[in-house]
Amino acid sequence: MTASDATPTILLRSEERASERRTPLTPEGAAALQASGLRVIVESSPVRVFGDDEYAAAGLEVVPAGTWVRADSDVVVLGIKELPDEPEALRHRHVYFGHAYKGQHGAKELLSRFAAGGGQLLDLEYLVNDAGRRVVAFGYWAGFVGGALGALQLAGLLPAPLQPMTLDGLTAMLDSAGGRMPGATAAVTGAYGRAGRGATDALHLAGIGVSGWDREHTQNLDSDALVAHDLLVHCVHADVPMPPFLTEADRNRPGRRLRVLADVTADVTSDLNLLPVSHEHTTWPEPVRRIWDDPVPLDAIVIDNLPSLLPLQASEDFSAGLVPILPGLFTGAPVWARAAASYDDAIARVL
Repeated sequence: MTASDATPTILLRSEERASERRTPLTPEGAAALQASGLRVIVESSPVRVFGDDEYAAAGLEVVPAGTWVRADSDVVVLGIKELPDEPEALRHRHVYFGHAYKGQHGAKELLSRFAAGGGQLLDLEYLVNDAGRRVVAFGYWAGFVGGALGALQLAGLLPAPLQPMTLDGLTAMLDSAGGRMPGATAAVTGAYGRAGRGATDALHLAGIGVSGWDREHTQNLDSDALVAHDLLVHCVHADVPMPPFLTEADRNRPGRRLRVLADVTADVTSDLNLLPVSHEHTTWPEPVRRIWDDPVPLDAIVIDNLPSLLPLQASEDFSAGLVPILPGLFTGAPVWARAAASYDDAIARVL
């Protein structure tokens, strides 16, 4: 598959991870881009929330999974999560969540692949405006699902393995949980960001009292007050080193009621992990991991693709934000120039 010399081309790749049902580009969004003059090609996927037939019906070309590897170098490859291990050298511009700029495990190996092939990682997390705020994100639904799973675990109703849900179905589960946790309270860090707002909304549906912790609270952390909650929903994305929020010293802190940690940020492999009591992701098959057994048990939920459990809402919202800025990828728009500068900086720091 090759791209026309005159037509900027985006290829929506199939995801490697079987549990990744989101897409950054809905059929409606892809059709709008194509109508604007871009060419959009869609790799077939058996798990994507929108079927191949929906993209074909919208006028998009559907090709086999893995086609991107053979595409012309000027084709932009768009995805959500990790790339396969091959090819070893990456020669395309890739737009996805690379998780390689903050010292995460495997960062050097991934960036070395881009350097070797002459490609470029334009990380979706680093699409920011002039003020440094992200312009497109899955944050609200990540927070909503994280808060919901934390509430369900606290109520003893969290299913395992997890499966994709509808918003109505998850809301009904939260309503059922409400009567099982009288007096329960939750602390939400990063409460006024996208993820924090989503978490707060889910917790309210479960009837849990919410204490919103934002910058002024976490900069002068009252650890006694934090662990006096039953549930902690962590939504702070650290870009620079900060004092941790929860450490081994909090295990035996007097008055600790904290029993469930829902880590929406899931930055546990990063040097900037603010919850150093937790170092591993959990999964859809095994969503909960015990961190402390005594004196009060503490369970952690650390799933790094939470919005994929509500794939329809998450994909529609993300695509609506991404479609208007994608054409600027081919014209040097500032948001993409900043993403390219973040890549250059990571290459200089990590390699």
